[in-house]
This record gives sequence, C-alpha cells and structure tokens, in this order.
Amino acid sequence: MKKIKNYFKRLWRALLDSTELDERAVAAVEEARARVAEMKKELADVKKAAKNVVNQSKDVVAAAKGKKRKGRKPYNKRKTNNNSKK
Repeated sequence: MKKIKNYFKRLWRALLDSTELDERAVAAVEEARARVAEMKKELADVKKAAKNVVNQSKDVVAAAKGKKRKGRKPYNKRKTNNNSKK
C-alpha cells in the first residue's frame, strides 16, 4: 500500500510540475491569436492601399491618353477671396 501511495504522490507532483508547460502553451496560443488579429488589420490596410494604387494607375493611363485630370483643382488656380480688409 505504501508503494502505491508513493507512486501516486510522485505522479501528482509530476502533474503539478507539468502545469507550467500548460500555462506556457496557453500563453503561446493567446499570443498567436493576438498576432493573427493584428495581421488581419494590417492586411485590410494593405488591401485598401492596393485599391488606391489601382485607381491611381488608371489615372496615369488616362493622362497618357491625353485626358484632363479629374478631382480637385490645383491649389494655385483656386479662386480665393483675399480682397477683404482686416
């Protein structure tokens, strides 16, 4: 009976000592999930930037064909109201 009791004591100690590995595994999984979430956000930003690049490249092709620039007017050609006195 004493041998069985010692066996279970050693087994219990071994299990308690191995919980540190389990805690490390849980921490590693949490870190991996956090990194995946950050990667998803960054990929969404990259996707948005890629769409912008595609739209800009279409504008370059249109300019090469001789079409006028669409969008905002250049700053130096805007009409301003600087005649007011202060």
